[in-house]
Amino acid sequence: MAGEIETALYSVATPIGNLGDVTLRALEVLKGVDVIACEDTRVTMRLCEKYNIKTRLVSYHKFCETKRVELFLGYLREGKSIALVSDAGTPLISDPGEILVKSVIEAGFRVIPICGASAVISLLQACPREKESFKFIGFLPRVSNQTEEIFLKNKSENLVFYESPNRIKKTLQTLLKVRPDTVVTIGRELTKKFEEIKTAPVCEILDNLVEKGEFVCMVCASNTDDATFEITQKASTLKSLRLCDKDIVNVLSALYDFPKNKIKEVLFKL
Repeated sequence: MAGEIETALYSVATPIGNLGDVTLRALEVLKGVDVIACEDTRVTMRLCEKYNIKTRLVSYHKFCETKRVELFLGYLREGKSIALVSDAGTPLISDPGEILVKSVIEAGFRVIPICGASAVISLLQACPREKESFKFIGFLPRVSNQTEEIFLKNKSENLVFYESPNRIKKTLQTLLKVRPDTVVTIGRELTKKFEEIKTAPVCEILDNLVEKGEFVCMVCASNTDDATFEITQKASTLKSLRLCDKDIVNVLSALYDFPKNKIKEVLFKL
């Protein structure tokens, strides 16, 4: 084996669809550790069977996170090693693992990341965007007005999120309502046979939407001029209510995630 397995928790990225995307290092770790903590043993078993991995599997999902922590800490205290995997992709990216990782670090053991597939990074590799930065927020809330607020507050960001097939249409309809001119990239069934990656105005995406498979989406950042125009309107309204400039800056910055220095520039021109 290329590397010595330590007494540690290995956070191992696994394929998001295509089993060929697993890394050589991930296979070495999964074969070399004493136990694999996995979200669903049936899902992880498919990977293990393909690559002849005989390591013991122990379930670790959101309904048993707290109960399983002491079990895994016990293994580490015995000098054993553990690999943490989710059903697909990178652990802790909208998947279970936060409680275990925190507990392992607090107990004085190492957490070693084993890099690999991620739906978020896969989408970003294949979509155009005007600025490199992005903001990942996991899954959106189920309440429409909360989703509206997120879309409005993050106009200046490339906003990336996961969505399920039964909610994707409603989410895009909400986006169309509050930001009708925005451009969206959707990635569906990434790395699989029917993979689809498309960038278009939200209305066009809705017209051609296939509601099958898991989605990762990016709402493109609005044009700076458009965002500044909206901030100018809001600042003018707040000034008419006799709010001081400092309060206006704090309110608009909190609501719209807009840089404070830019808001000050807007106020100076009013």
